[in-house]
Amino acid sequence: QVQLVESGGGLVQPGGSLTLSCAASGSSLSSSTMGWYRQAPGKQRELVATVTPDYITNYADSVKGRFTISRDNAKNTLYLQMNSLQPEDTAVYYCNAAFILMNYWGKGTLVTVSS
Repeated sequence: QVQLVESGGGLVQPGGSLTLSCAASGSSLSSSTMGWYRQAPGKQRELVATVTPDYITNYADSVKGRFTISRDNAKNTLYLQMNSLQPEDTAVYYCNAAFILMNYWGKGTLVTVSS
């Protein structure tokens, strides 16, 4: 059983930066596609970014050039560096690990962008 625990969320001013981390336990994630998703109040959960086992990345258009996803398989950890944050980035951010037969989610970490 894989457990994912996100951290690094908080309150930041517009234009600021945050780095989210997702620590995994229970199994190696090196063979999974990992990703960050977010859900804003009153909206559906949406893709932010993913990274494959081969380190191929994919980003939502809304975060391209501002966010960077990365993974450290040795530490079983996923990261999301977020720069130039805007109020519309406010959401609960969820970590995801997708294997062929199983899909795991963390409980989320809240990011609030406000002055």
